[in-house]
Amino acid sequence: MGIFDSFKTKEARSLENPTVPVSSENFLHLMGWGDHTSQAGVTVNVDAALGVPAIWAATNFISGTLASLPLEVHSNGERVKTGIGSWIDRAVNPTTSSFAWRKYIFEQVLTGGRSVTLIVKNARGDVTDLVPLDPAKIHVHEQQTDTFPTKTYRSNSQVYDATEVIDLTFMLKHNQLDIRGPIMTNKDIIGLAIAATRYGSKAFQSGGIPPAVLQGPFQSGVAATRASEDVAAATAKLAREGRPVLALPAGHELKSVGFSPEEMQLLELQRFCIEQIARIYSLPPVFLQDLSNGTYSNVEQQDLHLTKHTLRRWIEQTEQEMNLKLFGRESDLQVRFNVDSLLRGDLKTRMEGHAVAIQNGIKTPNEVREVEGMEPLGSGDDLMIQGATVPISAQTHEQE
Repeated sequence: MGIFDSFKTKEARSLENPTVPVSSENFLHLMGWGDHTSQAGVTVNVDAALGVPAIWAATNFISGTLASLPLEVHSNGERVKTGIGSWIDRAVNPTTSSFAWRKYIFEQVLTGGRSVTLIVKNARGDVTDLVPLDPAKIHVHEQQTDTFPTKTYRSNSQVYDATEVIDLTFMLKHNQLDIRGPIMTNKDIIGLAIAATRYGSKAFQSGGIPPAVLQGPFQSGVAATRASEDVAAATAKLAREGRPVLALPAGHELKSVGFSPEEMQLLELQRFCIEQIARIYSLPPVFLQDLSNGTYSNVEQQDLHLTKHTLRRWIEQTEQEMNLKLFGRESDLQVRFNVDSLLRGDLKTRMEGHAVAIQNGIKTPNEVREVEGMEPLGSGDDLMIQGATVPISAQTHEQE
């Protein structure tokens, strides 16, 4: 699988080896330590963050959309359907579909901040499989060569060169080895969203009644404790039965020491968290199901923003990384995401675009039929122009 055995023999990299260049940040991340507590007092990690509906929606939406785009291989403008081009859009290895692979790697990038895929080649050097690796088990180090520094990727006892893996990151730190993940980098706003959700749940659990203090003519501490327990039990019973009135003995008074959900503006806070999370992922709020400020016009503009400013950067990053690692800098082969498929649900717009492309000699009828999953026509490989809508070659002969 392209493992550098000689490199492993000469320089074994492990935690027991004191020569391992592990920075303090890497070591804390490696051991699972570090400060994961937000200012809201909530411990933030990937699992806890995915419990926030906006994080869950953003991760699933972006990863699912990118995974659903057709992945094609082109050479000099022509689609290649042999070699890697014959399987990369269907299954990247015998047990993993192309959709499952892409959704997984983008989910890892959008949560932890990195995904790593091993490139498997045969004896002739042809790419035969792509195998996603667990990024939590991958440790990236710098290796000095005769020309310039390069990266090595270690997973347990395996060591891979940078050319053997597809490495996608959300953002790199200054050393170009460690990553900045969106969740841990923004742990305070995510912690606030988690805390707001938990507070809302507890408020409804107690019937919407905030924490309170009981005042009265108690004769002893034991009596005060017994009275508070009785009031707490009565309050819980009222919440279960849906009754709004609580009776207190004469001389006793119940005062609130907390804020109600309305006083805390809980709904406004949750909406604010959605907007902040949308900023983290450069995602229009409408795609997080926040239609509070949505209109027919601005929703359409947000749809354009999604393609132009959110999806495009992920597509460009992934295409360039795959082209470099799969084919090298000098190859004519290129991996391309077919963004036109985003219009698959809009039949009218799609058909109008196909008609313009055919009538202006941009696409052949068979190229359009291939996009639509239709069988090619015997005479559909010629470019057409407006007029009689005939093949360009026939129009040229008539002018002569």
